Amino acid sequence: MDWRDHGILLTARRHGETAAIIEVFTETHGRHAGVVRGGASRKIAPILQPGAQLDVLWRARLQEHIGTFQVEPLRSRAAAAFSGRLALSGLNAVVALLSFCLPEREPHPGIYRQTEQLMDLLGQNEIWPLAYLRWELALLEELGFGLDLTRCAVTGTTEGLAYVSPKTGRAVSAEGAGEWADRLLPLPPVLRGQGAAPDGEIAAGLRTTGYFLAHCVAPSLGHTPLPEARARFVDQFTRRL
Repeated sequence: MDWRDHGILLTARRHGETAAIIEVFTETHGRHAGVVRGGASRKIAPILQPGAQLDVLWRARLQEHIGTFQVEPLRSRAAAAFSGRLALSGLNAVVALLSFCLPEREPHPGIYRQTEQLMDLLGQNEIWPLAYLRWELALLEELGFGLDLTRCAVTGTTEGLAYVSPKTGRAVSAEGAGEWADRLLPLPPVLRGQGAAPDGEIAAGLRTTGYFLAHCVAPSLGHTPLPEARARFVDQFTRRL
């Protein structure tokens, strides 16, 4: 059994004296693990940094085996990742959530392409948080927990939408919320792709997407809580507000 693909390195850990076990999110084979022989060597170890874009060749005797990887670097994102705390915490949040949320060996080409685009924006701190928020929305959609923000779940109106129901993930207008407003999640215009997307709105949007990641996605996987890397990124981002 063998296949070749390209993907984003999520994790790498030493295995024995000289090898490494890596996890790669590939375009057509999903999240996949394998052993890299010599992965702990001075030649290969610097390549195996989270976020790196790799060309990978996977081989195994049987499909269900962990198999081995041969890797070739396509591009490193280390310089962008280490350009500042926001970039590094953002990269860590992305790879941690992908490892946490995605089932093994199941292709998700749509979220793969959006992840690759997001990773290529690392270091561009003025636009990266908005791109990251949109990525979390896409991830929720990919996992079957997409938000319906088109019209009010109570009145049916498309105007004055201000909240999101934590139970249904549907938009609620200020009028429809009534006395329940304090129990609802914020719906800033940026979540609907409207307005200038100031940092305060992005932070409010991350509160809403974070709720559904923690209270819908994580329980569906039997995982709790979310990776701490996401909270660290949100904390790093909100410090600049």
